[in-house]
Amino acid sequence: MRASNILSLGVKELRSLTGDTVMLVLIVYVFSVGVYMAATVIPDTLHNAPIAIVDEDDSPLSRRIVDAFYPPHFLRPANIAIDKENLGLDKGLYTFVLDIPPNYQSDLLAGRQPAVQLNVDAKQITQAFTGSGYIESMVTQETMTFLRRDEPLPRAAIDIDMRASFNQSLTQSWFGALMEVINNVTMVAMILTGAALIREREHGTIEHLLATPVSPIEIMTAKIWSMGVVVLLACAFSLIFVVQLVLRIPIVGSIPLFLSGAALNIFATTSLGIFLGTVARSMQQFGIIVILVLVPLEILSGGMTPQDSMPQVIQWLMIVAPTTHFVNFAQAILYRGAGLDIVWPEFLYLLGIGAAFFGSSAWYFRKAMMKMA
Repeated sequence: MRASNILSLGVKELRSLTGDTVMLVLIVYVFSVGVYMAATVIPDTLHNAPIAIVDEDDSPLSRRIVDAFYPPHFLRPANIAIDKENLGLDKGLYTFVLDIPPNYQSDLLAGRQPAVQLNVDAKQITQAFTGSGYIESMVTQETMTFLRRDEPLPRAAIDIDMRASFNQSLTQSWFGALMEVINNVTMVAMILTGAALIREREHGTIEHLLATPVSPIEIMTAKIWSMGVVVLLACAFSLIFVVQLVLRIPIVGSIPLFLSGAALNIFATTSLGIFLGTVARSMQQFGIIVILVLVPLEILSGGMTPQDSMPQVIQWLMIVAPTTHFVNFAQAILYRGAGLDIVWPEFLYLLGIGAAFFGSSAWYFRKAMMKMA
């Protein structure tokens, strides 16, 4: 391979990308608006959940329970009549409707066990699951405090002192923003290189390239480095301007170290993108194949669900996936401030996986190009 050919072909790829408006919009969107939305629009925690209360008791205890619900976990509760309960749930006005029965306070003071009914709109599955436990705990706590005549709980024999080393406020949006950046690096790197190859084939320029004194390996390498640089710059922009400046999420680790590891992941995923672009015969086929490959990579890599909770077979299979090691060292660097002395094994794994993907993709790509020639 000649470096001058690889450099010239890479510059050609960058010029072609500047003329692809759809791809440019995709890159800008996923690393700016996409990251912002992942952190703010779709939080994993209970946030501003709409709740209504049917207070049939109208006692000091029931009013105390009503006053326990306030932002940011819940919206201010709406007091509604019992005949409006089903209508509000059917229209989606409320996710939770708490029905406090008549004589609730007097029954408790008399030693009886009255029941409080909670109706939940289960279509809002995240809020429904989290909020039900929240409400049960709040009603129980307020009721027990009232029965003790506001006396404080007895001091426990052992105090548990919990300290969060990252994200001390335990804000879920912080995790969502950084994981969105990590997932977007893999997705965009794979799509850019594969789409660049498909675009060459659809425009008929791949035959012109093969007629020039360049080898298929040089064509492939040029696409990898040029698209990799674009993804790396977009990732750095997202971390510095969107995550740190706009969302004000602190990053405790070294961004240059993270970008160095991200470059290894991009090397592996762009090689995989070349392979998928060679297998696919059209942009539509490539899109379908990318979905089948990308979704398992992101779901099973440990970014959404810890790998320790997955079956042992899945854990062994995902060892050869670049996203597994990328997520591991990315979280270690960005969340815990890990240095190279800790994450170097993951770097070596990624380098080996990337080399294997590059070799396999180069062999198949060269074979396919020779058939076209």
